[in-house]
Amino acid sequence: MRFKVAGLHIAVIVCSMMLSVAAQARTINLVGFGDSLMAGYQLPPGDGFPEKLQAALKAKGLDVSVTNAGVSGDTTTGGLARIDWSVPDGTDGVILELGANDALRGIAPEQSEKNLDQMLARLKERGIAVLLVGMMAPPNMGGEYAARFNPIYEKLARKYGVSLYPFFLDGVVLDASLKLEDGMHPNSKGVDVMVEKMEPAITQFVGTLPTVKN
Repeated sequence: MRFKVAGLHIAVIVCSMMLSVAAQARTINLVGFGDSLMAGYQLPPGDGFPEKLQAALKAKGLDVSVTNAGVSGDTTTGGLARIDWSVPDGTDGVILELGANDALRGIAPEQSEKNLDQMLARLKERGIAVLLVGMMAPPNMGGEYAARFNPIYEKLARKYGVSLYPFFLDGVVLDASLKLEDGMHPNSKGVDVMVEKMEPAITQFVGTLPTVKN
């Protein structure tokens, strides 16, 4: 009888521990912070990258919320000015995607790098993990500009030890059928391709975040 009682006590303790962990389990909160590519420029509600990414992650059984903090036309300067209030307390991770408009406007890559550097520093100070998303300078900016602009993302990822997804428009940029009539922004099918290509990297990123409360 003593062995049965002891066994029962152990079972109760284990069960209580499992329930305690389950009670602490929580939704992982991500913020998609970027420009029109993140915001879902001219797309129907729910067709933007953050919304479709969230649906894809949930379909995999991951309890993840992805907030859309994209602003059309935003540059790294604009992003730096709003990052403190656009990324609320309680955010676990930020998908940081900015720089396309800097390149389109010919802003000095050194300034873009400085702005991104400061954003990464601020997020690090707040203990918020970052998945940095790279961009590439458009061909019309010339090779010299591209040689200065394109490497800044890998350089910053190394400096801050953050994850890097090299190119947000991978699989879309050269396919007109996946873009809007402006030839720059993804259409709904284009967003699907972006989510499909990027989802493994984001799943890996989410896997590095704590899933229970401290």
